[in-house]
Amino acid sequence: MIKKTLFCGVLMMASMVGYAQTEAQDDIALQMYTLRNVGDVDAQFAMARKAGFSQVELVGDHHLDLPTMQKMLKKYQLNVIASHVQLSDLESDREKIVAFNKGIGNSHLVVPWIEANERPTTKQGWIDYALRLDRMGQTLRKEGMSLSYHNHNFEMKKYDDMTALDLIMKYTHQNNLSLELDVAWVARGGQEPGSIITRYSGRIYAIHAKDNAAIGIRDDEMNFTPAGEGLLEWRSIISAGRSSGVEWYIVEHDAPKDPWAIITTSRHNLKEMLQQQP
Repeated sequence: MIKKTLFCGVLMMASMVGYAQTEAQDDIALQMYTLRNVGDVDAQFAMARKAGFSQVELVGDHHLDLPTMQKMLKKYQLNVIASHVQLSDLESDREKIVAFNKGIGNSHLVVPWIEANERPTTKQGWIDYALRLDRMGQTLRKEGMSLSYHNHNFEMKKYDDMTALDLIMKYTHQNNLSLELDVAWVARGGQEPGSIITRYSGRIYAIHAKDNAAIGIRDDEMNFTPAGEGLLEWRSIISAGRSSGVEWYIVEHDAPKDPWAIITTSRHNLKEMLQQQP
């Protein structure tokens, strides 16, 4: 009886360790934009799953109808945690976008980019843009959806004493807009990622996890490199993220020459860093 009890206890502990490891991995997702040049959508999802990802972030609908996307996600056992959708598309076709995302079990939409010709150039312009985000966020909330904003470097530009990102966050208080903070682009804009995460504690939905390489390293990949292999201080980023309630660390690379190597290395590095950081 004692041996059986001890054996069961060992099994339970092993199970708990396995569960903890699974949980540690479950906050790592993949932005499918990284694999956009890997064959068709089926091949892209297949690679994501083979690399060990079970959580993905989509780019719109990937030119698939709802039944096809549902079938594809089921085939590769992938869960959608968010989808990138342009604000102008939401303003013109919100009902269709919401229906599609609800159909795949996703309730989180992210505005990923502002085209150069539509980008605000003044403080008031950024305030007006933020108010558009705020109105859309309120509308989506009533429909059971939530909205985030994904930055690049141009939101780090200051207007008087506030960056464009600060203006976005200040004027989206009704919706309490959250951020999908791309830490590599933050640093390229001259700001410190950890301090922004701390400043907007409770409003950081996810971190886009890639790193900046020095000039002369990966020049043909826009000088981006997997998280943990570049210039960013990941200990402070992860520490701030843990304190601020960050839900997801999303692997992304803007111009990977070898997508498989990038996503597997990124996932491995992130997994180790998240496990090492208390």
